[in-house]
Amino acid sequence: MTTNPAAATQRPIPSSPTGEPGPTSVIENAATLTRRGFLRGAAIAGGGLVAAGIAACTNGSVAPTWTFPAGTPAPVGSQAPSAGAVASPHASSDHAPSVSPSASDATVDHDALAAAVVKRFLDGEATSLPAPNVPLQAELDGGAKVFNVTFDRIQHRIDALAAPIDALGFNGVWTGPLLRVVEGDRVRAIFKNNLDESTGIHFHGQALPNAMDGVPHVTQDPIKPGESFTYEFTAGPSGSHMYHSHHNATDQVGRGLLGAFIVEPKDSAERYDRKYGATQDIVWISNDSLGGFTINGRGFPATYPIVARLGEKIVIRFMNEGIMMHPWHLHGLHFQVIARDGWPLGSAAFRCDTLGVNPGERYDVLIDCDNPGAWAFHCHILPHAEGHDGMYGMVTALVVKA
Repeated sequence: MTTNPAAATQRPIPSSPTGEPGPTSVIENAATLTRRGFLRGAAIAGGGLVAAGIAACTNGSVAPTWTFPAGTPAPVGSQAPSAGAVASPHASSDHAPSVSPSASDATVDHDALAAAVVKRFLDGEATSLPAPNVPLQAELDGGAKVFNVTFDRIQHRIDALAAPIDALGFNGVWTGPLLRVVEGDRVRAIFKNNLDESTGIHFHGQALPNAMDGVPHVTQDPIKPGESFTYEFTAGPSGSHMYHSHHNATDQVGRGLLGAFIVEPKDSAERYDRKYGATQDIVWISNDSLGGFTINGRGFPATYPIVARLGEKIVIRFMNEGIMMHPWHLHGLHFQVIARDGWPLGSAAFRCDTLGVNPGERYDVLIDCDNPGAWAFHCHILPHAEGHDGMYGMVTALVVKA
């Protein structure tokens, strides 16, 4: 049993590249969570995630004993797609589990399978894998902040039990390194292609000179294997943005060429830690091609829980790099939606508990952690989150500790 689920990967994410104190990351904050503490939180919530593991988003009744066709092996681990899944517009739906097992066939204990997957989550499976969205420190060259990034073929694990899959990554990881700058910074991003195929990069949401837009055959030649391309521009507008391949993008983004590009407002009073008192600033990138339904490149039970103390305020930056819309739903609490596609909503901010994020969209939400417990947090297209042997894919939890 892991008693300190995130200790191996604690990494604070400052609110700005200046080194000023600011919100911590979900990885750092999760270091204070133990399985006993998680279960205590679940008890406060009247069962919380444990109940959700038996019947997510149902009426709370006790789940029946499910049965499966004769000769079907008992599933092991999560319902993540098979290791041989290929990126395609249909990859995720091809691996969606059946939700209607036959009651007349060989009996399998559905409850035990669902509970086993939840136990892996509670025991800190996420921390056995490389952490997502690790900040890449810029080098300073005169007035420019320089980021050196490589395109790489990688072996990537969706969870700790599934076989690794052939994927693509930036600097050897999926999701790519978190690039964080301040509005008005001069950015120089040097991308070296270590692949055996050509590619290109688009900084999604940035107001770029046309030559830096990153669309091969339109604004630049493809970056050939072994070659490099330097993107140089002034960061703006501020907000939550992304960088990703824009060449054979259905395949390359689906296989992992994606990352977060955060531009902090030049006015420090507008940054989330100062404007709202946010203590955590969490990047949440969804994808739905290679490996199935993922949050930051992982599927439940290898997703990180978000851990906060009662009364804290946290910000989540939803970014959809997939090919499907995902309505994110949080139990027990609500979102205050404060920005869309990097633009502050101001007086148009609104509250909800389910927020649909389309491909390419970014939404920033503020959560006031005023209700203690272990709260399920998942995509509400249910085949993206739960099947006959329990939860998988786009599921995590927000744990509010009293």
